[in-house]
Amino acid sequence: MNNKNGEENNLQYIFPTDVIFASGVRDGHEITTRFDVRHGIYDLNGATLLNDGVNFTCYSSGATSVSLLLFDRGSTEPYAKIRIPEKYRIGDVYSIIIFGLNIEEFEYAYSLTGPWEPQKGLLFDEKNYLLDPYARAVTGQSKWGQDNISKGNTKARVVRNDYDWGSSLQPHTPIEDVIIYEMHVRGFTKSETSGAVKKGTFGGVIEKAYYLRALGVTAVELLPVFEFDENMENRVVDGKKLLDYWGYNTISFFAPNTGYTYQVEYNREGTELKDMIRILNQSGIEVYLDVVFNHTAEGNEKGPFLSFKGFDNNIYYMLTPDGKYYNFSGCGNTINCNHPVVQQLIVDCLRYWAINYRVNGFRFDLASILGRSEDGSPMTHPPLIERLANDPILKECKLIAEAWDAGGMYQVGSFNASNRWSEWNDKYRDCIRDYMKGDFWRAPEALQRITGSRDIFGNKNAEALSTVNFITCHDGFTLMDLFSYNTKHNEANGYDNMDGIDDNHSWNCGVEGETDDKKVIDLRMRLIRNSVVTLMLSRGIPMILMGDEIGRTKKGNNNTFCQDNEISWMNWNLVEENEELFNFWRNVISFRKKHPSISRNLEPSATNYPYISTHAADPARTEVTSDDRVCGVMYAGRKKDGEEDIVFLAINVHWEYNKIKLPPLPGGYRWALAINTADSDDYWFYDMPVPIGSDEYEMNYRSIAVFVAICS
Repeated sequence: MNNKNGEENNLQYIFPTDVIFASGVRDGHEITTRFDVRHGIYDLNGATLLNDGVNFTCYSSGATSVSLLLFDRGSTEPYAKIRIPEKYRIGDVYSIIIFGLNIEEFEYAYSLTGPWEPQKGLLFDEKNYLLDPYARAVTGQSKWGQDNISKGNTKARVVRNDYDWGSSLQPHTPIEDVIIYEMHVRGFTKSETSGAVKKGTFGGVIEKAYYLRALGVTAVELLPVFEFDENMENRVVDGKKLLDYWGYNTISFFAPNTGYTYQVEYNREGTELKDMIRILNQSGIEVYLDVVFNHTAEGNEKGPFLSFKGFDNNIYYMLTPDGKYYNFSGCGNTINCNHPVVQQLIVDCLRYWAINYRVNGFRFDLASILGRSEDGSPMTHPPLIERLANDPILKECKLIAEAWDAGGMYQVGSFNASNRWSEWNDKYRDCIRDYMKGDFWRAPEALQRITGSRDIFGNKNAEALSTVNFITCHDGFTLMDLFSYNTKHNEANGYDNMDGIDDNHSWNCGVEGETDDKKVIDLRMRLIRNSVVTLMLSRGIPMILMGDEIGRTKKGNNNTFCQDNEISWMNWNLVEENEELFNFWRNVISFRKKHPSISRNLEPSATNYPYISTHAADPARTEVTSDDRVCGVMYAGRKKDGEEDIVFLAINVHWEYNKIKLPPLPGGYRWALAINTADSDDYWFYDMPVPIGSDEYEMNYRSIAVFVAICS
């Protein structure tokens, strides 16, 4: 039977019902071609290969006619323009099966006729060649940096969906155990220093899968891999060509970015990406996609006609009463997510990636837009958000929201009432940045952030599943730059350093940028280690930025969306140069995994200590104030085998030595030092925790120590 998600269909139709003669151009000559056709499968969206033909289905509410355009591969003029017969329309859905097509030989697009009334949002023009909204592959995009979109080459291919997943299984890591690594596919291996054969591709990630396993992360979160136009804002600054490197300008939601493949995959687009997901899954690593359902690459009134504008502009986009575009995305247009048709497209899209690519989760860019009504106003119970939370196909997929948008809607802590969604916690980011650089007076809030931001997420965050904790991400400074620069340095972007945020919560440790001063370098590395420990010993889901584990720098640029060069790429030489830092990250990640009391509430501890408690220098005082220079967090519980799991995190962000007293332990237990970011021997992690002689510990300046309770 047919599969709505694009799998090849074995239905056979022996007797075509109609014959259509269609005209077009081939090799500069007008030709007419005969096609055997019949009505199609109306609930099978997009172009789907059948056993003896191809099914084409599309939707338009406002069109008066829909024509399918067939092109020879690489051609810019169609060799056939097939007007879909009116009798092949049911409701607003047009569907046709064409027999005898060789999918290796043609590409396709659509042309629609209808009213041109911009003030009503109706923009039908049969001269526009439109990309199928359900296209599984976009042509002309396989060579990175090649400008085809502006030349009208947005055509689609029919994709064979016969990938053999074998017996491979998905990891389905419990959310409490997730450790995310935010990665840019191209940037991960594009540098010559990577040594990869398939640099800058999905294949390059496969070559480095061993590295991710060694680090210990459980998931990679890929910046956009849907087909996008990297030439959207093609510019030259100081002789360097700048592209849209990040990829937040989607062209097709169902098509993988063919610029991220090592070889052109004619009619098998997505194979290399599937290989990558399969290999990572076999390594116990889930794959999450950063999805952009808040805007498209079509921009505002001055933007190109690629797809949605020409199909139903007034349905796919939020429009003002005079037909202009609402811009809650900051990128020219806003997708009308809660229109039933658009809802269905988004659900179909996510299901397609979950089924056909075995994707394990999704991070939604500017997700608050998903909760806006058609006039842009916030909705109390957004149907799309609720629908995704309860969709049976997506049940085991992680759903992560960037719970704000560019229109001022901020929902961190209130994005969704269910426990189904997790949220990027920017308040964690800003507070912990300040605290790590020495703002000790922020201790009360910092302890809230470290213990799961329960003040923000409330009871639904009892297990701290709602907060995605991060100190750095693709947007902003790297961890190295956070302690190397006081201000942004975005001159290379060509906007006179006016782009990017100014409020970075950073500190250069006394010298702006790179330096040979050993004291400054040592201090920066200590603050980085402090940040690593804090992140990994915080309740919630930790997220690491690609390269932070080896001290990657972007030279102070906090807005590298256009920097497709060494500024953004992973410098693999740092793996050896900063081997100690990498090993520290790996060990602290391993420590988190060995001590589940950090990430979840276990069985109650026999000591009667609570699951989480906070302490001042004197553990008897559990209310920390802005005057406290040192503080602590204790996690306590019992593992399934009955073993006590008690961890104490002691923090001194002050620039002087300070003493802290650890909570008393019952008979038979004593404290042992497991991590010390200021160890004088540069040995910051102990494979075997070292018992300490007393409950009082003198902490070095700007340092963190971690203790575990061991049997005496």
